[in-house]
Amino acid sequence: MEKIQHKNVSINGINMHVAEIGEGPAVVFVHGFPELWYSWRHQMLYLSNKGYRAIAPDLRGYGDTDSPPDATNYTVFHIVGDLVALLDVLGLDQVYLVGHDWGALIAWYLSLFRPDRIKALVNLSVVFRPRHPSRKPVDSLRELFGDDYYMCRFQKPGEVEEEFASVDTATVIKGFLSSRDPRPPCIPKEIGFHQALAKSPATLPSWITEEDVHYFAEKLKKTGFTGGLNYYRNLDKNWELTAPFSGCKIQVPTKFVVGDLDATYHVPGTKEYIHNGGFKKEVPNLQEVVVMEGAGHFINQEKPDEINSHIYDFIQRF
Repeated sequence: MEKIQHKNVSINGINMHVAEIGEGPAVVFVHGFPELWYSWRHQMLYLSNKGYRAIAPDLRGYGDTDSPPDATNYTVFHIVGDLVALLDVLGLDQVYLVGHDWGALIAWYLSLFRPDRIKALVNLSVVFRPRHPSRKPVDSLRELFGDDYYMCRFQKPGEVEEEFASVDTATVIKGFLSSRDPRPPCIPKEIGFHQALAKSPATLPSWITEEDVHYFAEKLKKTGFTGGLNYYRNLDKNWELTAPFSGCKIQVPTKFVVGDLDATYHVPGTKEYIHNGGFKKEVPNLQEVVVMEGAGHFINQEKPDEINSHIYDFIQRF
């Protein structure tokens, strides 16, 4: 870990923190919520030893990257713009791209908007969904899961931040990373995230250490959670902004990996979409789909050896 280099670069109107190790073809890793570049530590060390240049930024709103205060600064065009600007600053015409959770969604959009910059894509946990022509995403989520669904609860500025702030940040991190419940995360207001997260197990899973939790917690304690929550608060705005891309397909070579205990895999209709041809229709160059048994949502940290191999085996073809 001490060999990983850190620097700050000025891109797209913000200062971005970037972790980097290795030399060779570049692989860019895009993290999710509530995470950091650190989520990719295992993959960075592995691929750098395989002759690749591993690059993992803290996305805007996270860690040591700037967190603009206004939610309007967190649209998908801002986040994708940050990554394109990062590639330009680093002098990279094309890269291999790996994403997880919100990072997977951003990776889908980067591949949609700028396929010329992507050699191949490995995405974890979150599938690409075509834009619904008439129904906004939050309305769809409320219809499917109700007002208590976590993404719906995340929409109101300040409310969830207060719930998170009422427990120790390390407890929040443990609660998220330890979850292995494939059911839709629904947290009623009368219970609140603070009570739900406080039920996190006293013993950490074998794949995460107290040192890991401390790193996440110290960074997120400094920034708070608003930056990450602002991604969710732009779901409907992103739907409006991406109207010109309706019907467009993801054309880059793609591999998709998900755990069979991941809540994203159990969203109604998702298994059918993945396995019955819908996913392949929207991502015509989808070359592999892997469902890992016994794996939860934070798959790149929980199953690092397997994910390392899946990434390496795929990208070395291109």
